[in-house]
Amino acid sequence: MKCPYCGNDDTRVIDSRPAEDGNSIRRRRSCDTCGKRFTTYEKVETIPLIIIKKDNSREQYDRAKIEGGVLRACYKRQVSAADIQRTIDSIETDIFSREEKEIPSSIIGEIVMERLKELDAVAYVRFASVYREFKDVDTFMAELKKILG
Repeated sequence: MKCPYCGNDDTRVIDSRPAEDGNSIRRRRSCDTCGKRFTTYEKVETIPLIIIKKDNSREQYDRAKIEGGVLRACYKRQVSAADIQRTIDSIETDIFSREEKEIPSSIIGEIVMERLKELDAVAYVRFASVYREFKDVDTFMAELKKILG
């Protein structure tokens, strides 16, 4: 790591510990040439994931969109915030474990519905009704029968 003060390439790590966000490592370093100390943060570099939408347009993966959909589905349900976060983490883990650079939004939608079905049946039906664009009561009832049957 290059020293920000003198530009020397030879620096030593004095201390390493997890950063407050839990997703990176905080390292205290010392320059062997000028003796000054500085802090660096090390984070795993992830490959940007591209989502292929229904209209074939592409956009970068955004966790907030999944969070929004799951939160709307769970609105006024007796599902704890911790369970919701675990579900979102599980969805994200499933998406990234596929190790693909591009993934269709339809696959993400199916993963979300699968996890919501395990979390809360009403949240699942809410999400499915929007995701599958239920046109009438018959379509809605058919989905309910799948859950109950």
